[in-house]
Parts: sequence; C-alpha cells; structure tokens
Amino acid sequence: MKQVIMYKGTERLWHWLQAALIIFLLLTGFELHGTYEIFGYKNTYEMHALAAWILIIVTIFAIIWHICTREWRQYIPTLKDIDKVIHCYLIGIFYDEPHPYKKTPEAKLNPLQRLSYLSILLFILPVLIISGLVCFFYNELQIMGLSISFETFAIIHTISAFLMLIFLVIHIYMTTTGKTPLSYTMAMITGREEIGE
Repeated sequence: MKQVIMYKGTERLWHWLQAALIIFLLLTGFELHGTYEIFGYKNTYEMHALAAWILIIVTIFAIIWHICTREWRQYIPTLKDIDKVIHCYLIGIFYDEPHPYKKTPEAKLNPLQRLSYLSILLFILPVLIISGLVCFFYNELQIMGLSISFETFAIIHTISAFLMLIFLVIHIYMTTTGKTPLSYTMAMITGREEIGE
C-alpha cells in the first residue's frame, strides 16, 4: 500500500463548502415549509436566499475548476463492471469481500459513483437552482409577462430538495464503507488516501 494525494486542496474546499451549504439549505428549507421554527420565517428566508446565492457562486467556480483541470473526466459514465460494484455494495460488503474497483487519482470514481454524481450535477442541482431562481424572482417574472405557476415551481424545488437529501444520506452512509468507518472522510479532509501498489 502507498499513500497518494487523491483529492487536491481546491477539490476538498469546494466539496466541504458545497456540503455545508446544501445541509444548511435543507435545514432552512424545512423551516420555510413550517416543519419547525428556529430563526423565524423572515430570517430563515433571507438566510436561505443568501446560502443559495453562495452555492450558485461555489458551483460556478467548481465548474470552471473542473474544466480548467480536466477533472470533469472523472464523471464520464461507464457501465464497465457496474454489476460487480453493485454486488459489492449490496452483498459483498457484508462478507468483507474486496472492492472490485481500484481507484487512482486519475480515476477516483467507480461506475456507480460516476452515474450518481453525474445525475446530481446534470439533473438534481440544476433543477434545484433553476426552480429556486424562478421562485425567488417570481414577482419580476410576472411583471415581465411570464405566466408561470409559483406552486408548480415550489413543488419541483421541494421534490428536488428531497432527492438531494436522499443522495446526502446515501453519500454519508457510503463514506463509512472504507477500510475504517472514517477513512474516506479523512481522505477528503487530508487529501491523502492509501491505494494498492
């Protein structure tokens, strides 16, 4: 085994910043829906909107970083050995079978991760952002003569938020499936991870 730099500093920064913003947006979003009350509606709305704008900026910078560093190649989907990866997560993990995918800094994501992250990046996150912007600028859009249903976009935004929450729960669980329950999390903190020779 040898230690390698698996995650660059910029990559780790946007990952943790994006995670914190998404969790905060979920918490404030639930409060806006009346699930509980901590900050009050007005304060929660303002914090939710601010966090959303910061997430949009972080996302734009992450896209630029992925393009400039060519890290976007990590997300190119493949079905090669996906059946083995699914078997590993559904059955093999409980029998201590070795993971069938050997990651490297050049290919960090297994086939299932590639499909999952690609669906987040190309579907769920854009739908969340666009529906959120429509809700945020609803009055201005009405003034411009666009006849759209606020309720429809609010429902789309909420459904997308629940899909993001489901992804988050699965993602957090999957981080515990390394050599130790914290090894993947430590790799995303330090950037270093052990891989086979």
